[in-house]
Amino acid sequence: MADILLTHCNHLYYDRKQVRKMQPYPPLQTLVAAAILRQEGFDVALFDATFSPPEEGFRASLLAHKPRLVAICEDNFNFLAKMRLQRNRELAVFMAAVAGEQHIPVLISSSDASDRPADYLAQGLDFVIMGEVEETLLQAARCILNGRSGGVPEVPGLAYRHPVTRKLRYNPPGEPLRDLSMLPLAAWDLIEVPRYREAWMKAHGLFSLNLVSSRGCPYQCNWCAKPIYGQTYRFYPPQRVAEEMHHLKTAFAPDHIWFADDIFSLSDLWTEQFSEAVVRLQAGVPFKMQSRCDLMIPGTVAALKRAGCAEVWMGAESGSQRILDAMDKGIRVEDIRQARENLRLQGIRACFFLQFGYPGETWEDIQSTIRMVRETAPDDIGVSVSYPLPGTRFYSRVAAEMGAKQNWLDSDDLSMMFRGTYGSEFYAALHDALHLEVDLRNGSASDSDLRRLHDLWLRIEELAETGTDVVSSG
Repeated sequence: MADILLTHCNHLYYDRKQVRKMQPYPPLQTLVAAAILRQEGFDVALFDATFSPPEEGFRASLLAHKPRLVAICEDNFNFLAKMRLQRNRELAVFMAAVAGEQHIPVLISSSDASDRPADYLAQGLDFVIMGEVEETLLQAARCILNGRSGGVPEVPGLAYRHPVTRKLRYNPPGEPLRDLSMLPLAAWDLIEVPRYREAWMKAHGLFSLNLVSSRGCPYQCNWCAKPIYGQTYRFYPPQRVAEEMHHLKTAFAPDHIWFADDIFSLSDLWTEQFSEAVVRLQAGVPFKMQSRCDLMIPGTVAALKRAGCAEVWMGAESGSQRILDAMDKGIRVEDIRQARENLRLQGIRACFFLQFGYPGETWEDIQSTIRMVRETAPDDIGVSVSYPLPGTRFYSRVAAEMGAKQNWLDSDDLSMMFRGTYGSEFYAALHDALHLEVDLRNGSASDSDLRRLHDLWLRIEELAETGTDVVSSG
């Protein structure tokens, strides 16, 4: 028997796009939470939903481990968990129902549950963690498993229904962890690393694992939701991050590492110290990370190169300064161009996140973004449409225009969910056309792709002329 069965809802099974990409990463936040619980003496098991048919796998895991508490702990470092996908919510509700059949209480920590605690509690979840997971999960586990349920009202950061009145209760928020160096290493032994290696090697011929060096983001883009970490930013000491890299390198021999931070390299001093520690420990593994264009200055980029950085993803969003300003992005279009050049000079791949469909965006703004992509020639791009997330100024602005569809079904869903300049067909064609252009430039597309690209641009131009002020239900 296990005291606590930890699980998550980030799976390949129902996500078409992630199956095509086949870049699965272990649930890092879940593994950190498991390590914290173990450190306090709890017997912990894990159901990793990544590969298995999740319903069957969860039932089998309950039967095998007979836990006294189920904790659905999403990997809040993974952008997929932050997208509040409908499929993942449905799986969480299913898990709660199955555990409920055996009278096992279920607790959840996720961005979506933090946004909609009443919905989750109404559908069978017993407790929702609001904000950072570790301390709240630990205190809640002590209360529930030690027969002190009466102490639940004293657990910071917990939402639940009163056992008698069934009224929704919100405990005072918990304090964010001040010193991340106090956290133990993730419980990597709980996952089947060879299974991840096999999936990566079969699809890509290399094996990648994930790490984080920080939590949160201090910037204030008005479409970006922060239900877990709020407006905080905290980082691990650079020596500690280099030591974790060294641990992964020696224990699992990955060919590549993904730093899943919202913002990597916020401080040029931290980056320099991290680079020095990586070199000193011989911990270097090629890695990719996400940062901001205005942080990719020459000195920082040079330090990243010495540490082994191979690829940087930046939130370029738009080639229109008007749209960047409307987003409160805090960068200039020239920052995007300069960052791309600084990375090129160091031989680091420069990749752009692009976002279309922001309220007020015109065909002229979109053309500015297309020109920027063609002129700067990023090594890769990610294209999305503006996605309203609760708690943001953007969401407040468009909430009245939204219909019944409030979340994307899976990560392949790019439906417009508010009154946009164009409809979903337009943005889907734009997504495909820009990706094809980058693939053709990189030599990874065929003659048939070239013909399809031509047809896509014709369709985009046709929709640009006729598709203004469209309400799309997805």
